[in-house]
Amino acid sequence: MTTRQHSLRNKLAQHQQKIHPFVVEASGQLVRVVGLTLEATGCRAAVGSLCAIETMAGNLIAEVIGFDDQLLYLMPIEELRGVLPGAKVTPLGEQSGLNVGLSLLGRVLDGSGQPIDGLGNLKTDQKASSHVAAINPLARRAISEPLDVGVRAINAMLTVGKGQRMGLFAGSGVGKSVLLGMMTRGTNADIIVVGLVGERGREVKEFIEEILGPEGRARSVVVAAPADTSPLMRLRACETSTRIAEYFRDLGYNVLLLMDSLTRYAQAQREIALAVGEPPATKGYPPSVFAKLPKLVERAGNGGGTQGSITAFYTVLTEGDDLQDPIADASRAILDGHIVLSRQLADSGHYPAIDIEASISRVAPMVISAEHLEAMRKVKQVYSLYQQNKDLISIGAYSQGSDPRIDNAIRLQPAMNAFLRQTMKDSVTFESSALMLSQMGAQCQV
Repeated sequence: MTTRQHSLRNKLAQHQQKIHPFVVEASGQLVRVVGLTLEATGCRAAVGSLCAIETMAGNLIAEVIGFDDQLLYLMPIEELRGVLPGAKVTPLGEQSGLNVGLSLLGRVLDGSGQPIDGLGNLKTDQKASSHVAAINPLARRAISEPLDVGVRAINAMLTVGKGQRMGLFAGSGVGKSVLLGMMTRGTNADIIVVGLVGERGREVKEFIEEILGPEGRARSVVVAAPADTSPLMRLRACETSTRIAEYFRDLGYNVLLLMDSLTRYAQAQREIALAVGEPPATKGYPPSVFAKLPKLVERAGNGGGTQGSITAFYTVLTEGDDLQDPIADASRAILDGHIVLSRQLADSGHYPAIDIEASISRVAPMVISAEHLEAMRKVKQVYSLYQQNKDLISIGAYSQGSDPRIDNAIRLQPAMNAFLRQTMKDSVTFESSALMLSQMGAQCQV
């Protein structure tokens, strides 16, 4: 081989080295630990890949969340303990695929997709990639059919379409978990995927055993990452729930995805972003939070061709019942409607505490008949008329006969409250809800 050929080969090797900068090196060492953030040098690993860190209690698995020149930032997936200065850090490469299959039904998984229900290993050898390409929006089917969720107030007044993304906006203690449980038992969706993220551990067991119940659990997959898990595990739980729902949608099933909550997802991303030095922007939330929210939400919806649909309900915690909270405001802009749960209604014993005045379903006109839409409009107007004059009526300042419309609203108020209430164990079909709404609308004068 000539000198010129040797020179060309060396140049080619150098060029290939430059265009493949993320070659994984054997191992490095831990140089700093601050809170949940680990800093390592001497090894290369791509952002999002896993590393094993030697500790006194065995290997600790951590994920690469950023880097600064030769310094890697990692965050543990499990509890951080037994870590020593200079500990060996070994890159493990990309995350393995997610276990999928019909055998997931009835099971409870953690954020990584591993079973935590004590029923043994998952009986499946099917794997799905953790990362999937986004569906071309022009390839999706239009939303054209209603989805029965078994809740009369939603079926009648806030009709949801198959493939719609809805937000459930609520403060703490107003019955959002109970409402989600009512949907799991009453929906006509083929498969239900429930993501319980950042909740108290006690609430996870209560939801599965009491609210979901054996009937709901039989056709559900539950992914749970309680509040005491790491931010990475909480973040993964949301993405794992969505990935499982996508798998069943791709098989042609109509899936109901219930995510509790989108706020915990944002808070987990905030913890991770701030740990690597990303500057806070809006009330402590860094820009990456607002970039990740639409990416997660847009994965739900209708598929194309023979694919099914993912109808998603995302709960959004409104701190201090403030609907202008940054996450609530950002979520409302990217969802196809919102259901607001009222603390005032909950305190008065009105369940589900749905404020139909403040709630809206943006696709309802596309999935219901003109008669249904007209009855919905009449009932909402009469209900709102009573609420606007409620204070005057309560103190006796309104004189009966002054306005026939208000008289009619007062007369219908008990029937409307009964129509919008529903017990936790009851389930009302979409057809029954529409019929009752029609009968209610016929009595309204607007």
